[in-house]
Amino acid sequence: MGETVFTACLEGIQSIKCEQGDMLTKPFLDVCKLILPLLDKFGAAMTIVKSDISGNISRLESKFNSNPSRFNYLYNLVQAEVETKTAKSSCSCTNGLLWLTRAMDFLVELFRNLAEHHDWSMSQVCNDAYSKTLKKWHGWLASSSFAVAIKLAPDRKKFMEVIGIEDGDIYDDMQKFCTDFSPILVQIHKFLASVGMDSMKSS
Repeated sequence: MGETVFTACLEGIQSIKCEQGDMLTKPFLDVCKLILPLLDKFGAAMTIVKSDISGNISRLESKFNSNPSRFNYLYNLVQAEVETKTAKSSCSCTNGLLWLTRAMDFLVELFRNLAEHHDWSMSQVCNDAYSKTLKKWHGWLASSSFAVAIKLAPDRKKFMEVIGIEDGDIYDDMQKFCTDFSPILVQIHKFLASVGMDSMKSS
């Protein structure tokens, strides 16, 4: 089986949980980082999404690096802020993790659509993924910006050529990425909901 653009992500996902099942901060952020080069292939359409993801990764990484042993586990970043009542701040790590997870939800749905609906145009793929994930959390401003950006999405055929449609396993790996990563995102949402932090909206 040849390597595809998803190979490194698939390998990284296997390291996100420790043996006890707890989520580790650095491996999770590393997988999110590995997705960024894929977003470049969308061109201007994903500039806002990429910038948002990069900013949230940097925020969480900076906190992790301030005390790697204390913040080795992903949820510790949130628990520390819940205890100090700073979790709801727009610049908190909790807020960063929430929006990073939501952005990953969107990308999982996007890749799932690409893998399952070979007849869909790229705008169909993106709009459907957006309506299932980010849309309900976005206000008018964010939704409008997204609608404009999606119009800049590349042609589906061109995009698939760029990411390697010749690699015979690309759709299999895309589907596997969605199947493997999705439960991790669901778990993060459950944890955030348990501390009352899963329903923040943007303007």
